Parts: sequence; structure tokens; C-alpha cells
Amino acid sequence: MKRPRRSMLFIPGSNAAMLSTAFVYRPDSIMFDLEDAVALCEKDSARLLVYHALQLPAYKEIETVVRINPLDTPYGLKDLEAAVRGGAQIIRLPKTDSAADIQNLEREVERIEQECGREHGSTRLMAAIESASGVVNAVAIATASPRMDSIALAGFDYVVDMQTQRGDGSEIFYARCAVLHAARAAKIDAFDVVFSDVNDDEGFLKEVEVAKRLGFNGKSLINPRQIELLHKAYAPTEEEVRKAEQIVNAAKNAEREGLGVVSLNGKMIDSPVVLNAQRILALAGLGSLRTS
Repeated sequence: MKRPRRSMLFIPGSNAAMLSTAFVYRPDSIMFDLEDAVALCEKDSARLLVYHALQLPAYKEIETVVRINPLDTPYGLKDLEAAVRGGAQIIRLPKTDSAADIQNLEREVERIEQECGREHGSTRLMAAIESASGVVNAVAIATASPRMDSIALAGFDYVVDMQTQRGDGSEIFYARCAVLHAARAAKIDAFDVVFSDVNDDEGFLKEVEVAKRLGFNGKSLINPRQIELLHKAYAPTEEEVRKAEQIVNAAKNAEREGLGVVSLNGKMIDSPVVLNAQRILALAGLGSLRTS
């Protein structure tokens, strides 16, 4: 069972202080941003800062993601060279509209890996869906490459493309469902949108609850203050852990005894239930439990 990925914290690539200390916040993933968070006049220096940040020993213990600029800009390929050569585990491609965008990225990543001697296939890909085209093509995008690791919905650009604005969540409900279904069909992870009002904890938690109930693995974040709130919201309760332990133990006993059917208290348990129980225990292993 792979480690849960609840939080992906955005760090501006041009902020040297944050780049050198962001690991102390302990998100599940750190995303060094070379795109929207960096002014045009700082693109080159930010790229160099991120390359060196990826070398820091502290970041070897945490998942590292780099959001590059689109490849059709003057900065995208340079960003990609620095990120792959620097050792980023995942490349996040913004404004992904089609499977061809991912396939173009894959070709460049393979070339860079070969040139710098990095293990083939070690760089994974994440698609950020930010438009109506991206939502419509979500399944094709999610299945475009064996390197695909995850897919993320970017709410602000999406609602602009849809000629609306962020509100109670109904304006992105279809997009959330489409992106999430694409991820599940491709058997990759899905990240929900950023919640931009860092002072509205109540609103943030309401949105987290929606994302969690829909089935998102986690959420993109722009402020470290949101990490603990998110992690607590995703934590299981003691009762959920107790039931999960019973299910996993029953599955282990059935396997040990060579039984083809798992049962608990006279009820059959199928494999999806066992997988969900394992997921709950993995979340429980990351910290405190919820009280309700």
C-alpha cells in the first residue's frame, strides 16, 4: 500500500527562504512552482534556485514535485531540464488540454533522463487540468503515459474558461467528478483545487469534506497553515480503524489458511473492502485520529 498523499504544498520557486525551509511544514508533497508564482523577470533565477533546492538532503525524505511552465513557452523546456536533472520525482504540467501534451512531455523527459544518466522511468508526470478541453479529455490525459502519476484540477483558470467564478462549489462539481473518474479509470491519484482564502478555516474544511467524500486523494495547498487542518480532516476515527483492523486481519487469516473467500462475522468481504481498510490503516499510521 503506497503512502497517502493528502497535501501538496505550493512553494514559489523564486522565494529562496521558503525553498530552503519548506520541508519543516511536513506536507506529504512539496511542489516547487516555476510557473504562475514566478514573475517573468525571475524565471531564470527561480529555475536555478529550485535545481539547488532539490539537492538538499532534507528533501530526500519528502516527495518533490516541480510545476514547470508550458512547453510551448520560452521557459518550459529549460524548467524541465533543471527539474529532471535536479532529481524531481514528479513534473506537474500546467494547462494540460490533451493526451498529446503529456506525450510531448514524456518524450522530452525520456531524452533528459538518458542524457543525464537518470534511471529510465524514474520521473513521473502529473497533469493539471485547467480548462473545459482538459476536463473533456481527462480520461485520455490520465492514460496518456505509463509515467502518469496523478491528475489535478486547477479551479481558478477552469472557472475563467467556463465564464463563471468560484462560488459554493457547484460551478466546479462536474469538473471534479470528471477528473476524479479519469484518475480512478487510470488507477492514478487525484488532487482537488486550491482554496485561496487562507483566513477562512471553516470554508476550507467544508471544501475538504466535499473533496474527501468524492474520493480525492488530497488537495493542492498554497499556505502551510492549511496542512494540519487538511491532515486532521483526512484522518480516520478510532471506530473506522478498529473495523479496518478486523477486516485486514480476516483477509490475512484467509490467505494464511488458503481460503478463496474472506469472511468476517459471517459476512463475505470482497477485495475492494480490504483495499479500503488498508487505506484507512495507512492514514491512521500518519498521525492522530479524528474524534468524530
